[in-house]
Amino acid sequence: MKHKSGECGGKPIERRTALKMAFGVALGLDFTSHATAQSDDPRNVRPQPNDRLVFADGDRKGNTISAADLLSGGTQVHAFPMDPGSHLIRDGSRLNKILLIRCDHESLSEETRARAVDGIAAYSAVCTHQGCEVGAWDAETKTLWCPCHDSKFDPRENGRVVGGPAPKRLAALPLKLVDGTLAVAGAFSGPVGFQNR
Repeated sequence: MKHKSGECGGKPIERRTALKMAFGVALGLDFTSHATAQSDDPRNVRPQPNDRLVFADGDRKGNTISAADLLSGGTQVHAFPMDPGSHLIRDGSRLNKILLIRCDHESLSEETRARAVDGIAAYSAVCTHQGCEVGAWDAETKTLWCPCHDSKFDPRENGRVVGGPAPKRLAALPLKLVDGTLAVAGAFSGPVGFQNR
C-alpha cells in the first residue's frame, strides 16, 4: 500500500506532530549519549562520602570550605564536591552543585540537624520545579529562593517548599567535618533537580 507524503501508517500527520516526534527521538538519543558520557567522566559522579566541599565560584573557586567560612544567618555558599585522593572536582554536572547555609543550630528541625554539622546544612542547588539554579537568599523570610519561578525553600526545615510552584523539597546532603573542612557524609536524601509531582 502506498502512502502519500506526510502520512504515517496510512493516516495523515500534521507537520507539527511530525516535528514533535522527530524532536522526541533526537532528544532521546541526546540523553542516551549524555548518560553514557556521564558514566565515563568522573567529574559527573554524584557526591561521594568523604568528598571535600570546595567553592564553586568567586575568587576562592576550587578552595576547600571550612565551617568558619559560613556565617550564621548569612547567605548561602555554592560548592562542588572534590575527591579527597585525586583532588578531582566533580563539577562536570550541574546536578552536583550544592548550597551550603549556616543557621542557628536550635532553629533547625530534628531531621535537618541530623544531617547538618555546626548548624551548616547542605542542599542541591537545583530547583525541583524546572531545574533552574536556586541561587538567591531571601533575607526577610530566611529562605533559599529560585528566581526563575519564585519557588522558596526553608533550609531549617529540611529544604521544605514554602512558596512557589516547586512540587518537592530540595534534596539534602549530609555533612561532616574532616580536619575542619566540610565533607560529604552520605548520599543526597532523594532525587536531584526537576521532579514530577
